[in-house]
Amino acid sequence: MNPVLRIEDLRIETTGEAPRTLVDGVTLQVDRGESLGVVGESGSGKSLTVLAALGLLPAGTRIAAGRILLDETVLVDTEADIWMRERELRGLRGRTAAMVFQDPMSSLDPLRAVGAQVAAAVRVHQPMSRRAARERAVELLTAVGVRDAAERAAARPHQWSGGMRQRAMIAMAIAHDPLLLIADEPTTALDVTVQAQVMDLLAEVRERTGSALVLITHDLGLVAENSDRLAVMHHGRVVETGVTRAVLDNPAEDYTKRLMAAIPAESERSASAVRPGEPDALVADGVVVEYRVHGRRQPVRAVDGVSLRIAAGETVAVVGESGCGKSSLAKAVLGVQPAAAGSIELGGVAVHNELAARSAAERERAQIVFQDPYSALDPRLTVHDLVAEPLRIRHAYDRGTVTRLLADVGLDEQHGARLPAQLSGGQRQRVGIARALALRPRLLVLDEPVSALDVSIQAQVLELLDALQREHGLGYLFISHDLGVVRSIADRVVVMQEGRIVEEAPTAEIFTSPKHPFTRQLLDAVPRLDGARRGAHPLPVS
Repeated sequence: MNPVLRIEDLRIETTGEAPRTLVDGVTLQVDRGESLGVVGESGSGKSLTVLAALGLLPAGTRIAAGRILLDETVLVDTEADIWMRERELRGLRGRTAAMVFQDPMSSLDPLRAVGAQVAAAVRVHQPMSRRAARERAVELLTAVGVRDAAERAAARPHQWSGGMRQRAMIAMAIAHDPLLLIADEPTTALDVTVQAQVMDLLAEVRERTGSALVLITHDLGLVAENSDRLAVMHHGRVVETGVTRAVLDNPAEDYTKRLMAAIPAESERSASAVRPGEPDALVADGVVVEYRVHGRRQPVRAVDGVSLRIAAGETVAVVGESGCGKSSLAKAVLGVQPAAAGSIELGGVAVHNELAARSAAERERAQIVFQDPYSALDPRLTVHDLVAEPLRIRHAYDRGTVTRLLADVGLDEQHGARLPAQLSGGQRQRVGIARALALRPRLLVLDEPVSALDVSIQAQVLELLDALQREHGLGYLFISHDLGVVRSIADRVVVMQEGRIVEEAPTAEIFTSPKHPFTRQLLDAVPRLDGARRGAHPLPVS
């Protein structure tokens, strides 16, 4: 087989007077039509390695040694002093190799219509009129499952759900049928059915064009289903490589074994922390959430008459595809988005539907822990000040309270003096949890709280959330697309589809005896570590 990508003895360093090695002696090869999975925790060097292959290393880093060839074209050869110019690299990106990034929101221009951005990607390597490019963009968006693509193409990225934005990124990446697709955590922010559809789409493109795939992820189930070979990276080195099934069945290295041991077990929560007799943390009855959309006379109904109860000490998971209304429901509970109809009680107290009408005390009864601990914290504030900020706003600051909150999440005063950039992802999420607890809420909305974390860190954060819930009697509204995590932490599961609840039951019942066809579809789409192929998942309109 002819290799599409060959990386030989690559070393990447930071720039400056005291360079630090980030990638050390990495050698990888991907043949035509082959899929290579690259796994490892954050900081292992997996993303840097493939970014170097496209000449996209971030500022402050450089290739110190090694050789990179793309479709037999030498991009870098430090020994021969060969460095392809940026202009030539731009000619290869998108045509020979294309990349799908993890966060579509940061990859898309927020000021331009999505369709215009897809059309621009089409015109980069195909001379054509603007009209023809727009028509091709609509075709591509339709191909990746965007409903009413011609109409929705005029919308800005913030008007699309996370899953839809990622579909747009896939559409741009496949516009020129490249020989190599590099997917860097392409499904991290997506629900399992959309995740399955995206991976099926990438597989279809590869089958049609014979292209290769490099799949960078921390999800071992995903690589088990979607890669032929697997490379495990740790501290900038490839510590294990081989046929995917062989590596997963019989890992030779301790690090690979630790990664596999950190995967959530297929078992339900052992015991509930529900506190009978206390007011429910949340009572929502007939909640309706609507949005005005440019170009439409009638508002879009994102949440359609949802009723939900969460007891003190109980965890209720809300699952469903992107755009099903679970995040809109959470916004209504938090008061970020007013409900058009229905009622909401927090800790036994009715709260106003209108954001402006909610008192400070009402807003304090529910707090949120965000998905991305890297963007959720002000980089200019120390950890102490981040946790203290809500207390200062309420004129309730006390240094001892901040110290106690940090201790509750496993951090000490030394951590309090640091900036977020000096913390690991898991530590940052602990800060986010401490900050959310500062005003002693009755309900925590946990919006994908571990999806941006590596599996070993996920386990630590989930254990922390369980301990805090048992200590404080918190109710958790847990929004997640990771059904393995849901199974291990939730007491009950609520399944949403098109703004409505289609099934609600105890966790064990949902996973062993699902009643609704959509619930069964969600469970069928969960990536399996044994690599057993799921059924076909045709892209639904979205």
